[in-house]
Amino acid sequence: MANDPFGTAINCIDGRAQRPVADWVATNGQVTYVDMVTEPGADGLLAQGASQRVAQIRQGVAVSVNAHHSHILAIAGHYGCAAHAVSDDEHKQSIRQAAQLVAGWGLPVRVVGLWVNAAWQVEVIVDSTQP
Repeated sequence: MANDPFGTAINCIDGRAQRPVADWVATNGQVTYVDMVTEPGADGLLAQGASQRVAQIRQGVAVSVNAHHSHILAIAGHYGCAAHAVSDDEHKQSIRQAAQLVAGWGLPVRVVGLWVNAAWQVEVIVDSTQP
C-alpha cells in the first residue's frame, strides 16, 4: 500500500455524491485510493473563504497530501445539496472560487473542481492542468 497512488476529494457529506466523485478521481487521476474530506456543502463553505471549518478541511487535506502523497485534489459540489441550496450556476461559481482558494494553499497537487449533476454524473468545472 505504501506505493499505491492516492488522490483527495473535498466533498459534501451527501452519500449520493461520494461514489461518482471517488470514481472520477480514481479514473482521471490514475489513483488507487481516494481520501475523502467531507463537510456539508463543502463547495459553498470553501467559496466563502477563511473560517474554522475551512481550516479543518485544510488540515485534512494536508494529512492526505503529506502522508499519502496525494497528487490530485478535487473540490466537488452536487445537485440537490441541502447544505448549499443554491442554483446549479451558483454551485459552479462556488466550485471555481473554492478551487482558486485551494490552489492558493500551494500544495504540489493538480486541483480540479467537479460538479455532480442531477443524473449523478461528474462534470469538470475547472482543472489546474488546463489553460
